[in-house]
Amino acid sequence: MASPLDIAVVGATGAVGREFLDVLEQRRFPHARIRLLASARSAGTALLYRGGSVVIEELTERSFEGVKLALFSAGGSISKVYGPIAVDAGAVVVDNSSAFRMMDHVPLVVPEVNPEEAAPHRGYAKPGIIANPNCSTIIMLVAVNPIRAAFGVERLVISTYQAASGAGAAAMEELRTQTADVLAGRPAEPKVFKEPYAFNLFSHNSSLDPLTGRNQEEQKMIDESRKIWRDPSVKITATCIRVPVLRAHAESINITLKTPATEGEVREVLSRAPGVTILDDRAGNVFPTPLKASGRDDVFVGRIRGDESQASTGSGAQAKFHGFNLFVCGDQLRKGAALNAVQIAELL
Repeated sequence: MASPLDIAVVGATGAVGREFLDVLEQRRFPHARIRLLASARSAGTALLYRGGSVVIEELTERSFEGVKLALFSAGGSISKVYGPIAVDAGAVVVDNSSAFRMMDHVPLVVPEVNPEEAAPHRGYAKPGIIANPNCSTIIMLVAVNPIRAAFGVERLVISTYQAASGAGAAAMEELRTQTADVLAGRPAEPKVFKEPYAFNLFSHNSSLDPLTGRNQEEQKMIDESRKIWRDPSVKITATCIRVPVLRAHAESINITLKTPATEGEVREVLSRAPGVTILDDRAGNVFPTPLKASGRDDVFVGRIRGDESQASTGSGAQAKFHGFNLFVCGDQLRKGAALNAVQIAELL
């Protein structure tokens, strides 16, 4: 950007909104004025930012006057109403909801994967909307895309273990409260989720298609990955589960390659990949965990191993596999949401 511009954060009081502020501050994102926008009940309160405090304003149709960049994380219904208003006022919107992701004219961007998709918006010459993908999709693609670039990918089988942070601050508080209640001998009382959360896990709480049997989270991983890769033929299947972890999602990923590779070749590709940290100590049994990924920008990748249930040739270190297994952890609030959006803004 030629000079610092006015920016806005919509949904500033939510879990992702607060993470936006942390990321903007930590990465020294250049801007002039920042407007923190939320509902009327939060207006007038303040949040700490860059050594001072910024008063929260009520989100209205006039909130975007003079704003050139608006980071949205207030839910799809808010984005659908106020995103176009912000664009009409001259802003580029980076939206964290699912409202615009699958629209043909809206770029869906993971900067480590398809940064070129933000190019039409470079310099704000053509204000518009850029969509942030779903958190599970982002975390998976950061780990898998470098492998795809090197060897091609025919099929992905993903099982997710998703933290409370994916459902917002209220879900995180429900996990804390229920855990304390159960440890004190009191029953867990679900409010945010239908199922008890403490010491339990359950199928992802998004709505389920009775025809396909897939929930929305699983469908997002399929549809968004194909759009980002511009490859409708890639085979993807996912099972998404909510687990009693505060923040950072985990994923077990099984990959079928187009071109077989050795384990060493896959490790070498991952070692050079932007946004990836390999944590794969077999001798010490040390691998990625949500706690290790929490608060970190990179996606952690471990349990890297050839899948012997798929075709392979050779033996030992020279064995070439058509299939590989990975275990991946990434902070849903950072790379899965706020960090990815700020990285998109940095591309601009």
